[in-house]
Amino acid sequence: MPLPRLIPCLDVAGGRVVKGVKFQGLRDVGDPVELAAAYSDAGADELVFLDVEATIEERAMLLDLVGRVADAVAIPFTVGGGVRSVADADALLEAGADKVSVNSAALARPALVTELAELLGSQAVVVAIDAAGGEVFARAGGEPTGRQADGWAREAEERGAGEILLTSIDADGTQAGYDLELTGSVAASVSLPVIASGGAGSAADVAAALEVAQAALLASILHESPERLTALRDELRGLGVPLRDAV
Repeated sequence: MPLPRLIPCLDVAGGRVVKGVKFQGLRDVGDPVELAAAYSDAGADELVFLDVEATIEERAMLLDLVGRVADAVAIPFTVGGGVRSVADADALLEAGADKVSVNSAALARPALVTELAELLGSQAVVVAIDAAGGEVFARAGGEPTGRQADGWAREAEERGAGEILLTSIDADGTQAGYDLELTGSVAASVSLPVIASGGAGSAADVAAALEVAQAALLASILHESPERLTALRDELRGLGVPLRDAV
């Protein structure tokens, strides 16, 4: 069985890494290229880069910035935000991404997931799900869809997704722990790897998430002190979580 993964996340707006609470009150926390390099050097298993304004502003991804981040890391790199077509996804891979993440566009037209999987391979397709109270929200958490997270995750798997990135809007940025009920429900509904996102505040929180999911997304817990990742890995090992050796 693959070892659990620790995945720092860069939410990017205006070319800067930002972080808020429950998708609100975004504040600047650093330069994406510098943070990406720091996480790669500190032993992150992968990196996620999400352009949180691309869908709202109905514009394309910042390909130049994606390329600069890709050049700064030596780990798998997932990019999302504003991916509306196979051409968008292909452009991100050309810029240096290893995987693409789709969210709102896939909710509006689920066939996009299948199109991406057929062209890129399922291993390169991540379906991001933002949920509150079990309901899926589109457009950076601003638009309820009426879909349930576990049902949409199952459909995404059937359509060819290779991974689910599940964010609890209620827990996002709170550092009060992951939404284990939501995460467990979605993980139990699919055979795909699930990345738990939203709420990491301590090693114990991350360990709890990794009992029900295959990876943990990390943001607020790290951004103001990227070197915390090294200590976090040691703390998790102390809690009995098996992790790959950082290189």
